[in-house]
Amino acid sequence: MELHRPIASGSRITISTMLKQLLRSIPLFMVLCDLHTEGSSNHPGSPEADIQEHLSAGSKLLAAGQLADALSHFHAACEKDSSNYLAFYKRATIYLALGKSRSALPDLDKVIELKPDFIAARLQRANVLLKQGELDAAYADCEVVLQSEPNNQEAKDKMATIDPLKATMVHIHHVMESNMYSEAVPLLSQAIENCPWNAALREQRADCYLELGEVNKAIHDLRPTTKLRTDNTNGYMKLATLNYQVGDEDESLMMVRECLKLDPDHKQCFTFYKKVKKLAKQLKDAQEYINTNEYTEAIDKLYAARKTESTMTAFTERIDTQLCHAHSKANLVDDAISICSQVLQRNPEQPDVLCDRADAHLLNDEFDEALADFQEAHSIDEDHRRSHEGIQRTQKLIKQSKKRDYYKILGVRRTATKREITKAYRKLAAQWHPDGYDGKEKEKAEVMFIDIAAAKEVLSDPEKRAQFDRGEDPLDAEEQAQRGNPFRHHHGGFNPFGGGGSHFKFHFT
Repeated sequence: MELHRPIASGSRITISTMLKQLLRSIPLFMVLCDLHTEGSSNHPGSPEADIQEHLSAGSKLLAAGQLADALSHFHAACEKDSSNYLAFYKRATIYLALGKSRSALPDLDKVIELKPDFIAARLQRANVLLKQGELDAAYADCEVVLQSEPNNQEAKDKMATIDPLKATMVHIHHVMESNMYSEAVPLLSQAIENCPWNAALREQRADCYLELGEVNKAIHDLRPTTKLRTDNTNGYMKLATLNYQVGDEDESLMMVRECLKLDPDHKQCFTFYKKVKKLAKQLKDAQEYINTNEYTEAIDKLYAARKTESTMTAFTERIDTQLCHAHSKANLVDDAISICSQVLQRNPEQPDVLCDRADAHLLNDEFDEALADFQEAHSIDEDHRRSHEGIQRTQKLIKQSKKRDYYKILGVRRTATKREITKAYRKLAAQWHPDGYDGKEKEKAEVMFIDIAAAKEVLSDPEKRAQFDRGEDPLDAEEQAQRGNPFRHHHGGFNPFGGGGSHFKFHFT
């Protein structure tokens, strides 16, 4: 049955389509613009004409999708004439289109107060009440509609939804009292599907998820409740706490700030805000230092963060993982191996941590241990590029170690600074200078001196040293020829006493 409403000119229009669209949350812009107010023949300049002008302007803006501007005109119309039910109805429609059901409901109440037989408004209020979980009130509105229109299908459909929903609510109450959280979740989900604007249902399901250890799902349920409840400082505080629990300091900080916007004197929120803000700054600074390869500074910030938060696992694991990485990159070998091992003991399935420890082992010339870590990382994730490259690099270094090892020639570690390399070179060059030897000893000294000079050349040059650390000898002519490398020196060709190869000048200073 189509629903009609008489208007001033005596014509009739259909609004059943409008109601169905609104129930599906589609704004009724074009239909509402076709509704006219009673008394359209008012004289220009009269209060009635002024109200009509606001309604007309609001309808045009509504049709154009300019909801905020349209809302201002309907505000004015409602203020000027508190008895104009259509003005309140249009304003309620805009509120609903903007997702402001709490604001729409008083307007719908006013419409029904002014015009109890306005079926469209009563059905719309029943829809809002149903979504808010006010089942008895929604049912009562549908009953009134059926008293006027016994065959109204929309009202019948709503009542058919409400009856079993009431039984579901009772069932939810019983399973929650019995702490049957797994059983409660699907029941609550069914209820929320029909009552999406009911904050209590979402909060109950969030509690179930927390009991079941599913914190992220609880967070997802609690977010809408901050808008569904007025001044929901407790909701924001709980969200801040839960986001902190899962290690999301930025989201936690955002939520606790919303709490303080509502209540600047909220003691719990303010105390928590100071802690989260401090930790977030420390973690951000540490990450920026890592990004710029300033690992010593990063380590300092990470230890400060570890002091700020020493118990929350989501943060302590993350900080320790970064400390493992930073120590490895800073060539702090022993600390890196120790920290990385502690992290892996708690959670072995971490390819990046395994690679960080492997890199530290390489700096200690512990090739077997490094290879084992890289291979373990690769077994966890076969597409892990870093572990794949690490395996290849370690295999080259193992092969290289069986030939000439420039670090061992100079007696320095792979972490040696340029200053330490130069110092070691000068000491050995003085010790093995051929001028200090005769006969066969001189020949041995010349060989040693060539090796020492070659080691100094490679390890003093950042590019050649990096190449050597990758398992390639920049002075191996055969190897470099295969790679097309411009460094053509080799052991026989590099002679500080002449005979081709590099030109070498020996300086003790």
